[in-house]
Amino acid sequence: WAYQAQKMNIILLEPGDLESAISATTAVGDDTLQKEAMGYTVPDSFTHGTAAQRTYWFRKGYESGDIRQGDPFNDPDLN
Repeated sequence: WAYQAQKMNIILLEPGDLESAISATTAVGDDTLQKEAMGYTVPDSFTHGTAAQRTYWFRKGYESGDIRQGDPFNDPDLN
């Protein structure tokens, strides 16, 4: 979304915006939330991805602008 919106001049990203987005992906990772809530993580209970996974997918989408790149089930880098 961010890639296409910027390309179409719907939004103008300012310095620090990308870093803020990355910070947000990190903040809502299952590992981050569990660590803050319980003091430890239980990886088998993750349902929405770790901070690193969420950051990876955001960056991949932002850098490519191709929604087809956002399919973790068909990513050759993960298979």
